Parts: sequence; C-alpha cells; structure tokens
Amino acid sequence: MTPSRNVSRLIEIMAQLRTPVTGCPWDLEQSFETIAPYTIEEAYEVADAIARKDYDDLKDELGDLLLQVVYHARMAEEQNAFAFGDVVEAITRKMIRRHPHVFADKDGNIAAAGVKSAWERIKAEEKAERAARRSAETASASSLLSNVKAGQPALTRAMELQRKASTVGFDWNDPRAVLHKIREEADEIEAALDHGDKAELAAETGDLMFALVNLARHVDASPEMALRGANAKFERRFAYIERALAAQGRSLEAASLAEMDALWNEAKANETQPSSRPSEQRER
Repeated sequence: MTPSRNVSRLIEIMAQLRTPVTGCPWDLEQSFETIAPYTIEEAYEVADAIARKDYDDLKDELGDLLLQVVYHARMAEEQNAFAFGDVVEAITRKMIRRHPHVFADKDGNIAAAGVKSAWERIKAEEKAERAARRSAETASASSLLSNVKAGQPALTRAMELQRKASTVGFDWNDPRAVLHKIREEADEIEAALDHGDKAELAAETGDLMFALVNLARHVDASPEMALRGANAKFERRFAYIERALAAQGRSLEAASLAEMDALWNEAKANETQPSSRPSEQRER
C-alpha cells in the first residue's frame, strides 16, 4: 500500500490495521478508552510545534492528530455507531450553521457587527440540543457543575470543579486540612498495593492527584504551572547526572541506582546553595 494525499487511503490503512487475524495485534487490542490519552497527547504536541514555529514538525503532528480522528471513527464504525464520513458531515453542518453570514443566501447575510452575537446564540442552541440528547444521569442541567467544560485538560478541570463547589461552601478552610486528605489518599494507595488490583490503584491514584490539585488551589498555585516547573527541575537534575557520568567516561546504564541518587542529591544541593554575597563578589 502506497502513501497518498487522499484521506481515504488513511481510512483504508486504519481498517486494515483493525482487521481481525490479519491486522496489527496491538491496534486490535485498543479501545476508545486506551486511545483517548494518545489523542490528548497528540493535541498537546500540535500546540508545542506551533509554539516552536516548527512547521515541518507541525505537518507531522497534525497528521498524528488526524490519525486519532480516523482511529476513533474506525472503532465507532465497528460498533455500528458512526463512521468517518459522519464525523465530517457533523462538523461541516456545524460550521455552516455557525457562519450564516458566510454561507447564507445573499439576502440572508448579516453585518459583521452581528457575527459574534449570532455565533454565541447558535452555540447556545447547539449546547441545548446536546443537553436534550443526554440522559439526566449523565448531564443534568440543574447540576452546579454542569457548566464546567468537559474537554479541558484534567488538571484544569479538577481546579474548576473544586472552585465551583467552593462557591456553595463545599470546601476546606485550611490548606492543612487538604494535606491531611492527601495523607489519607496515600494510605489508601498503600492499601490498594496490597490488593494488587490495577483498577483500584488507578482510582486511588486519581483521588490523590485530585487532592493535590486542591492543595495547589488553596495555596494559590496553578497545578499546570507547578507540574511544568517540576518537569523542568527533573530534566535539569537528570541532565546533571548524565554530564557527571559522561565526565567519568561512564554511561547511565553502567551506573547503579545508588550512584545516580548521589548525583541527584549533588544537583539538588547545587541548586539550593545560596549565592555569594555582593561584598564577597566584589572582593574577588
């Protein structure tokens, strides 16, 4: 099968990958739930390529994101839910509906000043239609949390859910109370480790992460930015380990965990070491 500029070839490739017996064993094992994290990851990689203004990379990342759409559509088609063409039809219908000033008949065009109000009105109508299709169990219009957008990154949505609940007093008054909850959740993870149940461990880990977001909110920290800072710190200290071992003519694989831990502590100590006083710098 040769590459093509036509999306139908990509759809064919995905169908072949998902064909029982002759398809790819890994692809055949996947479900909406297992693929969803990759979908989110690819969207972030698109945003990263844009931030770096790397348009060759953006082309590749957009292809990876398109693959995610094709993947989900294929799995839905296997369940007789919908197909890729239905996805395209749904978004084209939505875009035409939201842009009457562009796609309406000549006499139906509206002035530029009315575009934004029309957009908001049409989006509100679509939202009401979606809510009407959902069951009361999954989306209740009367719920305090119903307006917290479901498509946000998990950390951001956790923060928004907590903020919304806090408006009616469902909240802790002291960050130390949140710390107590964090310790409680950590104890539950330890108990789950004894059971060895992966689903239970995942659920308890989620509870711990939710509690950590709550702590970030109470100390007025962005959980996203806090985690980004921790990521950068980890990369910086790990790079120190790599440089130190390279200076000794050794590889990471040749070093023991104890040796790497010692170098990690060196990197940490170097970062926390107070800088020289201005007077000492002048004397030098």
